[in-house]
Amino acid sequence: MYTFTFERPTAQADALKLVQAGGKALAGGQTLLASMKLRLAAPEQLIDLGGVKELAGVRKEGNNVIIGAMTRHADVAANADVKATIPVLAALADGIGDKQVRAMGTMGGSVANNDPSADYPAAVLGLGATVHTTQRQIPADDFFQGMFATALEETELITAISFPAPKRAAYMKFRQPASLFALIGVFVAQTDAGVRVAVTGGGNGVFRHQGLEEALGRSFTPEAAAAVKIDSSELSSDLHGSAAYRANLISVMAQRAVAKALA
Repeated sequence: MYTFTFERPTAQADALKLVQAGGKALAGGQTLLASMKLRLAAPEQLIDLGGVKELAGVRKEGNNVIIGAMTRHADVAANADVKATIPVLAALADGIGDKQVRAMGTMGGSVANNDPSADYPAAVLGLGATVHTTQRQIPADDFFQGMFATALEETELITAISFPAPKRAAYMKFRQPASLFALIGVFVAQTDAGVRVAVTGGGNGVFRHQGLEEALGRSFTPEAAAAVKIDSSELSSDLHGSAAYRANLISVMAQRAVAKALA
C-alpha cells in the first residue's frame, strides 16, 4: 500500500464535505481496496462511510423497497421486507461472493463501482430501480455507462436505491469459480411497464437485451427465450470464456430465469 489519510465521519453531511473536497468514498471496500493494492487506484484521502448510520437500512414505501447505500449484502438477504416484497433481490444478495464479502460489501459500493460482472447492477437495471444521491434521483437506464463508469459525479454520494416490486422476477447466473463473480448473469422481470432483461458479465458493463425483452413481452416462457438468437459480436472474450460461450450462457440463463420466475 502507500500513504493516504483516513477519515471516518459519522454524519452524511460531513462525509459529503470530505468527498467534495476531493476525498474518495470507501463503502464496503470489496472493489476499491483491491484496486488500491494493484495500484489501479491511488486516492490521497479515504472517507470511510461505515460510521454514517443514516446511509444504512431498509424501508418499504408503498410498492417500493428503499435500501440505503451502506446496507450490507447479508442484511439485504435477511431483511423481511425485501424477502416479502422482492424475494429475488434477497436471493441475489445471498448469492454474492462468499460470507466474508456479504458481511462487508454494500449495495451502494457495488452499484457505484459498476463492475462489469457484478450482480447488483443487474437487479437495479432489471427492476428499473432509481438511484438516489445527495443531489438527485437517477433512473437505472441513465445510470450505468460502461465498464466502471456511471452517471455519478465525483462530488455526490449514493444515499439509497429504490426498487419497485415486480409482478414476477428471477435472477440466474453462471459463476466464475475463482472470483464467484457472474461469468454471465441474467435478471428477468415482468413489471407494470413490460418485461425487462438485464445481463451482467457479458461486456463492458450491465446492459438490457432488447431481443429477449421483445420475445418475452409477447410470450413469457422459456421457449420464447430459447428462440432468441444472441449476438456474440459485442460480448467480451477472455480466458474464462469466449464471446460465443457467453452468448450461449445468456440464452441458457435467460431460459432458466424465466422458468424460475414462473415457478
